[in-house]
Amino acid sequence: MCIRDSPYAVLRIPRLSLRVPVAEGISKAGVLNKGYVGHYPRTAQPGRPGNVGLAGHRNTHGEPFRHLDRLRPGDRLVLATREATYTYAVGKVLPRTSARDGGVLNAVPRSGVRAGYGYRTPGYYLTLTTCTPVHTSQYRLVVWGKLRSMVPR
Repeated sequence: MCIRDSPYAVLRIPRLSLRVPVAEGISKAGVLNKGYVGHYPRTAQPGRPGNVGLAGHRNTHGEPFRHLDRLRPGDRLVLATREATYTYAVGKVLPRTSARDGGVLNAVPRSGVRAGYGYRTPGYYLTLTTCTPVHTSQYRLVVWGKLRSMVPR
């Protein structure tokens, strides 16, 4: 069981040389402003079917997702918990959508604003979201990954 605002996983993105704690919840004071990446409530947990949704700052507070726009299809996203290490591969990128595009976090992630962006079949997904363009919070940049491997600890 994850305790709100407490780190319970580590996200590594080799292309970005990023290693950052993941905490349960997306509150600014309790999670994001501490430099953590936050797990969206009501999205899947790692290793479960559906969509693991994570949010992170692009500016300030450690800016863990500062260079999220540099990710390309096939790049590895590694999420490690006490139970296992999950490796996802970037599959799709949505460069800009509305901050209210909740479809990107659905169990089968698909933009409700930008037609043709997302997936159509159930699976094991990881969604990374951050603000865009840099120094604003007007839109969201979304990166989707699909699970490639799971190694129990």
